[in-house]
Amino acid sequence: MNILLTTLNAKYIHTNLAIRYLKAYARPEFDPEIVEFTIKEPALNIVTELYQRKPDLVGFSCYIWNIEETIKVIQMLRAVSPKTKIVLGGPEVSYDVHYWLRRLDGLVDFIIMGEGEYSFKQLLRYVHEEIPLEEVPGIAYLKDGKMNIHPQPPKIDLRELPSPFRFEEDRDSISKRIQYIETSRGCPFSCQFCLSSIEIGVRYFDREKIKEDIRYLMANGAKTIKFVDRTFNISRRYAMDMFQFLIDEHVPGVVFQFEITADIMRPEVIQFLNDHAPAGLFRFEIGVQSTNDLTNELVKRKQNFEKLKRTVTMVKEGGKIDQHLDLIAGLPEEDYESFRKTFNDVFEMRPEELQLGFLKLLRGTGLRIESEKFGYTYVDIAPYEILSNNVLSFDDIIRIKQAEDVLEKYWNAHRMDGTVEYLVTEVFETPFDFFQNFGTFWEEKGWSRIGHQLEDLFTRLDEFLRTLPNVNLGIVHSLMKLDFLSKQQFHPRKLWWDERIPKEELKAINKKLIETPEIAGEEFVQMKVNEKELVKHSLIVPFNLDYEAYQIGKIVESDTYLFVFFRQGNSPYFATFPKSVIVTE
Repeated sequence: MNILLTTLNAKYIHTNLAIRYLKAYARPEFDPEIVEFTIKEPALNIVTELYQRKPDLVGFSCYIWNIEETIKVIQMLRAVSPKTKIVLGGPEVSYDVHYWLRRLDGLVDFIIMGEGEYSFKQLLRYVHEEIPLEEVPGIAYLKDGKMNIHPQPPKIDLRELPSPFRFEEDRDSISKRIQYIETSRGCPFSCQFCLSSIEIGVRYFDREKIKEDIRYLMANGAKTIKFVDRTFNISRRYAMDMFQFLIDEHVPGVVFQFEITADIMRPEVIQFLNDHAPAGLFRFEIGVQSTNDLTNELVKRKQNFEKLKRTVTMVKEGGKIDQHLDLIAGLPEEDYESFRKTFNDVFEMRPEELQLGFLKLLRGTGLRIESEKFGYTYVDIAPYEILSNNVLSFDDIIRIKQAEDVLEKYWNAHRMDGTVEYLVTEVFETPFDFFQNFGTFWEEKGWSRIGHQLEDLFTRLDEFLRTLPNVNLGIVHSLMKLDFLSKQQFHPRKLWWDERIPKEELKAINKKLIETPEIAGEEFVQMKVNEKELVKHSLIVPFNLDYEAYQIGKIVESDTYLFVFFRQGNSPYFATFPKSVIVTE
C-alpha cells in the first residue's frame, strides 16, 4: 500500500512534526512517505506531484493557515485520482467534524480527531483489511449520508512514542529548516480563545529520549530548535533539568525557543539562566494577551501581571535571552482605550519583539461558542479573525491594524531603536500613540500598498514628523542618522538625507583628522589610519547631539560633526567633535 503524509507549511523553513510522529508510529508495519509543500505553491503543482506518486492513501495535516489551500488540493486530487483515499487530521478539523464532513462530502474519506498516532495506524490496518472499520477509534466519516463518529482512544503513553527525527530522508534538510520538538502535550490552563484548553492535563515524553533527539538534531546541523510545549516551564524541576542539559551540551550557533508562562517563573530560575546560559542560546515567547483584569477573567486566563513583569524585566536585565511578547486585540470587554493601556503596559518593558495579533474565533474554543454573548462578528472561514464585538468597532480594528504595521517595521525589525525610544518617551504621550498616529499617516499616504527600501523607512518617518508641532528635528535627524549608519559595515552608497558637507569643508576635516587623530578619540588614534583609508572608509555628517552623553543615556544638544569609520566585519566606529575644531580657509 502506497501511503503519503503531507501538509502545506506556511514557509519552506518550517517542518511538520505531526506527520513525522504518524510515520514513526505506523512503522514497521507500514512505511508512509512524507512530502511537504508550502501554501505559496500552486495547487495544481502540488496535485501533480502527489498524483505522480500513485498513492493509495493521502493524509493531510490541517491548520488554520493551510486549510483553504488544502481543500483546493483535495478537490483536484479527488478529480484526477478518485480511488485514492483522502484522510484529514490536525487541529483545524478535529473539533467541528460535523461541519467538515458536510462541507467536504464526497471529497474526504475520513477525518481523524485529536491525537492521531494510534487512530491513524488502526485506520491503515482497516484499509489493509486487517480489522473492521468499527475497531478504528477517533475517526469521523459519512456513510450513506449518515455521520459516523467513533469514540477517541485512550491517550497514548508519550514515553513509548518512537522518535520522529531519525528518518534518513530528513537528514540533509535538518540544517536548513526550523526543527520543532515537544516534551509534553496538553496545557494546565483554560484560556477560552485557545485550542489547548480543550485537552485537560499535561503529559510528558521520556526525558532521556528527548535529550537524545536534541543531540541528534544538533549533530546534524540544526540551527533553530523550537519547543512546541504550550507551557514549557509548568514543571520547574523538568524545565531546570532541560535548561541545564541545553547549557551543558549545546553546539555553538544553535538557538532554542520556548513558550513560557512568565508569571509562574521563579526568580531563582531566571537568575540561574542569567548566570549560566550563553548569550543568544535561548529565546522566550510569552503570551501576555491583555492586562485588563476583567478581560482575563472572562476568558478564564489566570495571570499575575506584576510577576510577569518581574520575570520579563529580570530576563531583559540579564541580557542573555531575547523575548517575544504577544498581545491579542479583540478579547471580551477590551475596548480601544483598554487595549491602548494593555499595549503601553507591555511596551514599557521594551521586549525585543512585541507581536500585536487579532483574536481568531477558532472552531472548538469556548469563546467561539459564546461569541454571541460578546457581540462578535467574524469571518467564518479560516483564520476566523474577528471584525468587531460589543466594545470594539471595525473602525477600531482598522486603526489598531495600522499601528501593528508600523510596529512591525520600526520596532520588531530594530532598524532604528534609538530614534523610536526618543519618540515614544519624549515626543508622544505614550508609545501606542506614536505607532497609532504614524500608522494612520502611513495608511493615508498609501504606503501600505507599495514596497519600501531601507532608506524609505527613514524618509517616511521624517515626512510624518515634519507634520507635527514641537518636534526637535535636529535631535531626531541625528538619532536617525546614527541608527541608519550603525547597521552598515561599508560606506553606504545611498544616504536617506540630502544635507551634505561642502567639498572644501570636508577636505579640511580630513586634513585635521590625519594631523590630530585624537579629536576622534583614543581608539581611532590606535587604528593608525592613513589618508587613503580615511577617505575611502569614513563618513562625516553634521550632527546635533553629544555622542558621549548619548552613550550613557542622555540627550544633549550640541552642534557637532559625527565621524563614522567603517570596519569590515565589525560595527562602525563613531565619534563626534565640535565644529569649532575645524578651521577652513
